[in-house]
Amino acid sequence: MATSMLCRRTAIFSWAIRRVSPLKSYNPASSHCGLLHQIANYNPKPLKLNLKDPYIPDRESEKTPEWQKTAKYDRKLFGRYGSSSGIDPAKLWPSHAQLEEMIAEEREWNPPLQVMLKNVEAKTKEANAKRLAREKLVAANMAKMPKMVADWRKEKREAKQKLKDEKARRERLLAEARERFGYAMDPRSPKFLEMVSEIEKEEKKKRKLMKRRLKEEQSHAPPASLADSSS
Repeated sequence: MATSMLCRRTAIFSWAIRRVSPLKSYNPASSHCGLLHQIANYNPKPLKLNLKDPYIPDRESEKTPEWQKTAKYDRKLFGRYGSSSGIDPAKLWPSHAQLEEMIAEEREWNPPLQVMLKNVEAKTKEANAKRLAREKLVAANMAKMPKMVADWRKEKREAKQKLKDEKARRERLLAEARERFGYAMDPRSPKFLEMVSEIEKEEKKKRKLMKRRLKEEQSHAPPASLADSSS
């Protein structure tokens, strides 16, 4: 049954080939199994590849890609084929500048153990110094805390008293304006502001007069030592 199935599939395949392009060697009278046998006996010619000799690119040729002309590719060829690559191994070593650059990079990214220990010690000292400074600052602020709280409460009381005094002064000025003009006034009106300015000038004069009288009384008063000796 498997043979008949295979012959049927071969017949379908041959029919498709005949529809596309008729084969000269195809014989309609031959059986489908014979065509299958002919296809199975196909033996292509082997490819002529040289797998024994290594591939060494020609540096003088323009067809050779640039990446095959680099020292990196030469190292790869020498590592794969050795002396048969025709590459001088002395040319594969890095130059003095490249060696210094490689050494500097190695020191930067992979420092010695002593250097790493010194770096860790320095970072630890720095962290401890920052911690001690922060603790000193916290201790100093905590020592100042009672005075700061007292000052804050004092400022709060003074601000509250100032608001209270301003409110009382405003009510007093409004009452005085009502008595002077006979009606309640708007505290933003120019007339009220003018009255307030006049009152402030009068109060300023009174304060100056009181200071002058106080100085005169102190100048005419006898010294305390003379008063004590006479008594």
